[in-house]
Amino acid sequence: MTSAYRHVPVLLDEVGELLSPARGQVLVDGTLGGAGHASALAPALGEDGLLIGIDHDPAALAASEIALEAAACEVPRLLVHGSFADLDRILLDASVAGVDAVLLDLGVSSHELDEAERGFSYKREAPLDMRMDPDNHTKTAAEVINTYSQPDLVRILGAYGEERHARAIAAAIVRAREKAPIETTTELADLVRAAYPARERAKRHPARKTFQALRIEVNGELEALEKGLDAALRWLLPGGTIAVISYHSLEDRIVKHAFQELAKGCTCPPELGVCVCGNVPIVDVLTPRPLTPRDAEVEANPRARSAKLRAARKRAIA
Repeated sequence: MTSAYRHVPVLLDEVGELLSPARGQVLVDGTLGGAGHASALAPALGEDGLLIGIDHDPAALAASEIALEAAACEVPRLLVHGSFADLDRILLDASVAGVDAVLLDLGVSSHELDEAERGFSYKREAPLDMRMDPDNHTKTAAEVINTYSQPDLVRILGAYGEERHARAIAAAIVRAREKAPIETTTELADLVRAAYPARERAKRHPARKTFQALRIEVNGELEALEKGLDAALRWLLPGGTIAVISYHSLEDRIVKHAFQELAKGCTCPPELGVCVCGNVPIVDVLTPRPLTPRDAEVEANPRARSAKLRAARKRAIA
């Protein structure tokens, strides 16, 4: 499995330019994957730097070791099986005073999509699983589909999948599971397709948004992002940079708002003439508009199409 681990780093040049790793720094790759980004960025840290790589998939950690060795990366490294949502604990255990750069490449990896048995893809027959870390996530997509109430299914599909046909899909799921549990990816994909208006079935696969919503629910992705972002921004040293690659509007909105809030200064009314709120900007936003892949990158790696990159730099303490 490890030798076949696929990880094509998205927006690699742009990430490198924004993070600009330098000798002696501490770099956190919170979504290590197969070390596609890390193997390109970490060598700049030198032998007195430190790479902290985090991933929920043991296969990714094993593949990253191979990739880092192949890149002749002599940087000391700490590779951790876990989630970037636990960044506070991980960095405390690592006994670092702070970090200079953080990278989060969100969403499901190409390797996880390509492993049919993980149940992430609506194109392949598999059990409805969708757990990114089976060791720590006990709830599966099958449990969500077969046990959640119809109103809860509508809520999840609408909120996490931004699915306009959430009510029709939820009703179809409830009708089907009354006869027998829904157990496979293709069963669910066929149900969703049948619930869609016929005129819309020829567009992108109707099940795409439903599978996204279920994956987010099963893995608590948005809560993990908010928690991980908060920790990363607190651990950044003055002058340190965080870069986040997101793949759908829900993730991008959380990142955008987090950066905007920390970039705000005084919020007192101008007519007051003096600041009493005491708010000062904590970061500078480096990407007023998110960076997106160039046409050549999308052609070479179609899964990069929806990627958006945002970055912010921690201000020096006044």
